[in-house]
Amino acid sequence: MSSQDMLKNASTLASYNVLLQVMFRVLTFLLNAFTLRFVSKELIGVVNVRLTLLYSTLVFLSREAFRRACLSGGTDHNWRQVINLLWLTLPLGVLWASLLVCVWLWLLEVPDPLTIPHYGPAVGLFALAALQELLAEPLWVLAQAHMFVRLKVVAESLAMVAKCVLTVVLVVSAPQWGLYIFSAAQLVYTGFLVLCYIVYFLRFLGSGEANRKFFPLRRVADLLPSRVEGEPVIDWTLARLTWSFFKQSFLKQILTEGERYVMTFLNVLSFGEQGVYDIVNNLGSMVARFIFLPIEESFYVFFAKVLERGRDVRQQKQDEVAIAAEVLECLLKLVLVIGLIITVFGYAYSHLALDIYGGSLLSSGAGPSLLRCYSSYVLLLAINGITECFVFAAMSKEEVDRYNLVMLALSISFLLLSYMLTWWAGGIGFILANCLNMGLRILHSLFFIHRYFLSSQWTPLRGLRPSPLLLLALALSAVLTAISEGVFCCDGGWLLRLVHIAVGAWCLLGVLVTVILTETKLVQFVRTQLLPRYGKKHT
Repeated sequence: MSSQDMLKNASTLASYNVLLQVMFRVLTFLLNAFTLRFVSKELIGVVNVRLTLLYSTLVFLSREAFRRACLSGGTDHNWRQVINLLWLTLPLGVLWASLLVCVWLWLLEVPDPLTIPHYGPAVGLFALAALQELLAEPLWVLAQAHMFVRLKVVAESLAMVAKCVLTVVLVVSAPQWGLYIFSAAQLVYTGFLVLCYIVYFLRFLGSGEANRKFFPLRRVADLLPSRVEGEPVIDWTLARLTWSFFKQSFLKQILTEGERYVMTFLNVLSFGEQGVYDIVNNLGSMVARFIFLPIEESFYVFFAKVLERGRDVRQQKQDEVAIAAEVLECLLKLVLVIGLIITVFGYAYSHLALDIYGGSLLSSGAGPSLLRCYSSYVLLLAINGITECFVFAAMSKEEVDRYNLVMLALSISFLLLSYMLTWWAGGIGFILANCLNMGLRILHSLFFIHRYFLSSQWTPLRGLRPSPLLLLALALSAVLTAISEGVFCCDGGWLLRLVHIAVGAWCLLGVLVTVILTETKLVQFVRTQLLPRYGKKHT
């Protein structure tokens, strides 16, 4: 497969993933708004912080390193050995589940059973849901490596819809079940996910389409662990790379979910405060997650296939390096522009958004300040996602090991900063600590990218320099929307709120027109690589 074909597939995958994440976030957004009317903020805090942290930690530590290692190098693997390696995620998950369930039940503060009953069974059920999801891991990696872009969309869409429907039905009909509702919904989600992947590969293997694509596996039995005489059971090169990524993933998980670990283990916020913080956090990160994360995941696959890990830029195919550099520059410019827009307009519309979404429960107190700070954090989140996406795809195994030390230092500093800043500034302290650590991670990635391309003719970091006219348009929008908020929002009724919204809409339109007129290279990239209808025509 040529680098252009890989770019096309990665772009298509990114587009589908963006649409998928939009649907996920919209459904989660509506589901949270709905459940706020039926359950307490304390219950929301336990589910969205404590139990979700258990689930995400178990899944991430069990599979993330395997994913990154097995997707390196594209499809040029002995897939029988790769499948054997991927099945190790399940016993590893059982080990992590045994350890984490003990911690969650006996070492952490247990919620008041009168206020939040069924905590113990819920911990076990969330761990079971995580183990159930690991059953699909070999199939997920196969699908990603061979660019089965629609499978992930369909599987996760069906699973998410099933989860939301069950949650709504149980919250309305049996709210007294409490944590059992969300545990059952999580089990249904992972069950649907695994079922979709199994059904797809049962139909695909041995079919005419599989033969046309030269798919490396022929029978359903090939998806199970097996051994061939004269061959190692697993690919030991990938196994060593997996171990390197595992050490890194452990630290990355602390950075990614750091505020939840601090809340969970250090008890700096009550369960009710955790619930409010998590709702504001999810609202603030909605755009970041359904736009930036899918792009990062999809183009990591592209960079990992185009670039030869650990080799100097002069020793690689120059046409493929050129494509990688151009794509990196455009991606940096894309996320920078989106991040700046979110930062500017998030400041003036945070109070209004929270008031509409959750009423005075969210718009009073620290809620608006939390969301304003998070709007600024989104800009750093966007840049870091793309820079680390490239760095992780280009690093050698030795560089990955060295970066683990950097991640260790960042993890320790983040935990200390979170603890100190939270005692000083409450929930805002979490966001400030995230900003400081994200800034350090970005600096490290920028130094790596600069050194990587230093001996070449390409300078992809130009993507971090927006046009002066765009900066002027953003500055004017920031001033106008701030004045509008002070004059029209948010206690004067809906008419004045609509005027405030209209001011923001006109300012946003002006910014978008400026982008179209001044960032022509970025616009062309979006049209030809990220939008499916243009991708098919022009890629």
